[in-house]
Amino acid sequence: MSVYFTDSGDTSQDMISLATLPYDLLLNIARHLELPDINSVQLSCKSLHAFAITRPVYRNLASVLLKRCRALPLHGFQRLSDLTDEQLIEAVHQATRLEHAWLTRGPRPSTSSPYLNTPNSAGTRSWYKVISAPPNEEVDWLSPITSSYSLCATKSGKVVCWDVHRDICRAEWDPKERWELWKCRVEFDIRTVFFTMAKILQRSFDDRVMEFVLMKLEFPPEDGEPTFAELTTFKTTGVVMNVFLLDPSSRLLSAFVWVSNTNTIGLYALLDWDKQEYVFIDTGIECSMSSNWSCILYQEQIVIHSEESDIAHQYFYPISVLQRHSRRSSTESTFVPSIDERLAPITTMSAPFIFPPQTRSNSPESILDVDEQAINGDANDGQGDTNEDVEDDGSGTVSDSNPFPYPPWYPESAHFVRQWWPTVASVPRLSCTVVLLADHEPDTHRTRYVLAQHYFKVPLIEPEDLAQLPADAAKAVANVHAPMNGFAPTMENGVASSPTASSSSSSSSSSTTVSEFDEWNVPPEPASPTPNRSTRNIESSMMRLWYVSEPFEVVCVLDGMDDDLDPDGAQERPRPLMAVDFGHAVWIEFTYPPEMERDEKRLRFVTFPPVTTDRDEMTYGGGRTASSLEGVVHTLDVPDELDLDTVETINIDQSQGAIIISVRDGKIFILCYE
Repeated sequence: MSVYFTDSGDTSQDMISLATLPYDLLLNIARHLELPDINSVQLSCKSLHAFAITRPVYRNLASVLLKRCRALPLHGFQRLSDLTDEQLIEAVHQATRLEHAWLTRGPRPSTSSPYLNTPNSAGTRSWYKVISAPPNEEVDWLSPITSSYSLCATKSGKVVCWDVHRDICRAEWDPKERWELWKCRVEFDIRTVFFTMAKILQRSFDDRVMEFVLMKLEFPPEDGEPTFAELTTFKTTGVVMNVFLLDPSSRLLSAFVWVSNTNTIGLYALLDWDKQEYVFIDTGIECSMSSNWSCILYQEQIVIHSEESDIAHQYFYPISVLQRHSRRSSTESTFVPSIDERLAPITTMSAPFIFPPQTRSNSPESILDVDEQAINGDANDGQGDTNEDVEDDGSGTVSDSNPFPYPPWYPESAHFVRQWWPTVASVPRLSCTVVLLADHEPDTHRTRYVLAQHYFKVPLIEPEDLAQLPADAAKAVANVHAPMNGFAPTMENGVASSPTASSSSSSSSSSTTVSEFDEWNVPPEPASPTPNRSTRNIESSMMRLWYVSEPFEVVCVLDGMDDDLDPDGAQERPRPLMAVDFGHAVWIEFTYPPEMERDEKRLRFVTFPPVTTDRDEMTYGGGRTASSLEGVVHTLDVPDELDLDTVETINIDQSQGAIIISVRDGKIFILCYE
């Protein structure tokens, strides 16, 4: 029997009304529809309207947005479960409108942002808001904490929680000495912000000693005052590259330390910051000047994520393995931690970046900005595509060479963004990397910049992607994901072999390739086992790079360094005025090229394509061109009273469509766009 769907009430044996279908079946259909389609369904008839405004329909639309890493515009510490049906519907509509607008025409001044909840003196809403910065302080770091608060670290060492709507200080931590904020993490479910502060105790480059204090800022459920509290202090030795608040619920913290005598990465970890214990091992992973580093917790494993100019690596360290290297710490002033030994990664996974076709223009960009015009990603002086450097790896995949190789292009700054906004359990945790690549021009002594962006996950390859991979690669990845007990076979050129114990150098310790979904279960170790590591070099559909490939000159501010925080004698360090969020970047750049010797500045913005796991979309087929892999840059409107020459910090809150800028005269501008 043929079945036809109509929006009328007419039914017969051969014709079934869509409105009379069971709710579960309608909901299954709705899962394949976008918001405009749902809006059309609502207009069709009363029965379908009643169905299409139900919470499950909009909860699915919210999940789709979150899977594309587009945050919902929630207020304060709201969770998705806190929203009424009407609030959920409005949040989905606002997020969808913002995503579509920023992808198509770029941000424009808004009058509906939650930051603008107070009318100005004229009684009408403006599209921006000006609040005070901490008085008599220079802002060193600034970040929005929901649409209600901002957290500000000053160059004197204070950390201040500022009420955006009341324009008052709600809480302040003042250590009475110079500390520097290194890392901040917001936990919405418990209404708490965790952050680390650092200072240098011993200035020597080779055996530098730093002290860290781990803090939290708690917001009460009601409208009470937020409070600061100290959680723990710890010390490190060596040059600390970064600190990571991996999981506040399990009190897990890590840090990367450069081991200078071997030029390798040291992994420092507090597996429970309530205990006087630490782990400090030399990973043996080479520290390259062209690499960018991040650290992620994944299923009871600490994962070191490294990105070079052509390839990304992930190094897995199960916490149960690291626990064997735990050592006692001390609060004594003379105590300093030391490296236990070299511990190779248990598993290593690699994936090459996929570069766009070589179709960029070599001609300079016009100095005039046109709002709707893309950067010249598909122009080539009228010569069409120039895929001269195309390589075929033999697997049927066509790849292009790196358009910005190292050298001469080097990473000026790298930004690793993970989802921190309220989400739901079904949404996979993804990360976004935005790298500001620089090339110094010796003739002009000025630096030109480009932006590279991509998404990634841990692990780099998921089991469901195996069918799309070449046979050898799929076999290798299957080995990683296979449910096993105890030891797992390693892979050598796609061929499985059993791990064997043999002698190794004294600097190496035991490691074995294991399933990342299994609990670590290790039999007694031989005296000097050989590390058995498996490296998977496979293509990931999420390793597609997008660019702002027309070079520009970003504005940098020179941060003066306190003597205690500058052991190497440098008086200033350049900091690019750039901020990123998932799929978005904002920066201040010089409007004119260097040869014109003019220093006018403008605020620039780019939205990169939303995350996708559709491998068909990630290929070069289907008529896709380089312009579709190119960020479309827009110039943002700024208020007349905002002098871009005085900017100290810049930040972005994509969930609320806001750019937050602090300036030297003690003001903070919240620019709201739609």
